[in-house]
Amino acid sequence: MFTDLIEFDFLRHTFLTGILIGVIAPLLGTFIVVRRLSLIADALSHVTLAGIAFGLFLEKKFAFMLLPPLYSGMVFSVIGSIFIEKLRSVYKSYQEIAIPIILSGGVGLSVIFIALADGFNTEVINYLFGSVSAVSKTDFITILCISIFVVLIILFFYKELFTLSFDEEHARISGIHSKPIHLLFIVLTALVIAASIRIVGVLLVSALMTLPVAASMRLAKGFKQMMFLSIAFGELAVMIGLISGYYLNIPPGGTIVAVSIIILLISISVKRIRFGSKARV
Repeated sequence: MFTDLIEFDFLRHTFLTGILIGVIAPLLGTFIVVRRLSLIADALSHVTLAGIAFGLFLEKKFAFMLLPPLYSGMVFSVIGSIFIEKLRSVYKSYQEIAIPIILSGGVGLSVIFIALADGFNTEVINYLFGSVSAVSKTDFITILCISIFVVLIILFFYKELFTLSFDEEHARISGIHSKPIHLLFIVLTALVIAASIRIVGVLLVSALMTLPVAASMRLAKGFKQMMFLSIAFGELAVMIGLISGYYLNIPPGGTIVAVSIIILLISISVKRIRFGSKARV
């Protein structure tokens, strides 16, 4: 396999992209889970699918490509994230309703554009479940830029994001401008989801942002440790998923999720064993 990585550019780009996704998806997922916004990944992934389907529709029906499907998906995802933030301000007492509204819109538009683009085909299935061979050099460079941007923003605004995640009221009193930070965070989430779709797939990307975090929560003793453990678990799941996808000729997304669930079950078991041994002492 390592020989193939050296020989074939698409495999090299896919595995390098997998390494990047294994970092940024659980990294942002840590803040998403703590803020109880886990379903936002599902909503934005379906909005991204709508954008991808729109790009495919233009390409196949009119031989016109305004943007490649992945990039039209990113545009739709960012727009969807902004709409979520706007709806959260409209429904101040029921902010969580913004997520199912956008999710429903994304699903509806996806169905329409996929049907208009002659329905399901191999390309659409690759976007739904991920692919080992779908990442081009341009995609890799784009995802690399997004990854660098995400890591820099997290480093620069770590204190603000941490405070907002645990105590929004205290953050406001402390002088943190919550609205622009919220908007920046949700746009980052949109970009990471759109970037992850090539590897994990639309239907499974939310799992990569939440399952490693859920596993690390059972073992970590602090927020930073939880963040690093989430990244480690995410990387392990992505690498096993890509390797199995290559050898078994299956979409890697399913294996990534399956491995993530196994890691979660192991972490729960380890926690119980630790608790049981301490109780006996």
